Amino acid sequence: MNRPHARNALGHVFVSELLGALARLRDDRHVRVLLFRSGVKGVFCAAAFPAPTIAAMDGYALGGGLELALACDLRVAASSAVMGLIETTRGLLPGAGGTQRLPRCLGVALAKELIFTGRRLSGTQAQALGLVNHAVAQNEEGNAAYHRARELAQEILPQAPIAVRLGKVAIDRGMEVDIASGMAIEGMCYAQNIPTQDRLEGMAAFREKRPPRFVGE
Repeated sequence: MNRPHARNALGHVFVSELLGALARLRDDRHVRVLLFRSGVKGVFCAAAFPAPTIAAMDGYALGGGLELALACDLRVAASSAVMGLIETTRGLLPGAGGTQRLPRCLGVALAKELIFTGRRLSGTQAQALGLVNHAVAQNEEGNAAYHRARELAQEILPQAPIAVRLGKVAIDRGMEVDIASGMAIEGMCYAQNIPTQDRLEGMAAFREKRPPRFVGE
């Protein structure tokens, strides 16, 4: 995201371009992980995307910026990053998913406290609460979170891409229903993975004591 004159404010054109880029990538089976980062130093700021998505927050992620990060599967922040749903301090309330995603991430009471107060958190504080997966010390270039997010993506890349995508579906859909229905969703996702070449490759690699070579089929 590179809109320096507006510090990556989520305007109509900006969001439309972002959604357009996502639409072009959505059906690309070669995409295994998608990273969201800022091209504007010190600022971060949809992700209904089939592959895992990672938000790299190296600077400010306030209001809509944090809501975009909450839409990602994983979040990495510099320890000095600043984030919060600050809309109530401006006479507003979160309107891009924050009131729904934050309580699903942190629990209802804590989400209410953060939204009611408009509190700002550092990356370190956010990790302690479970809002971000990893918090790392910032470097001189101001892109430590981006580098940690790339490392995390490198851990995901070797895994079977269809299984990873179906795992994401099972988790996301399962969290919206009761556990019995969630188990049924998991079973359907598991069944979809059974006929894949990657499952056979994984079993063969295990038997032959070698690394698997997954192709996403």
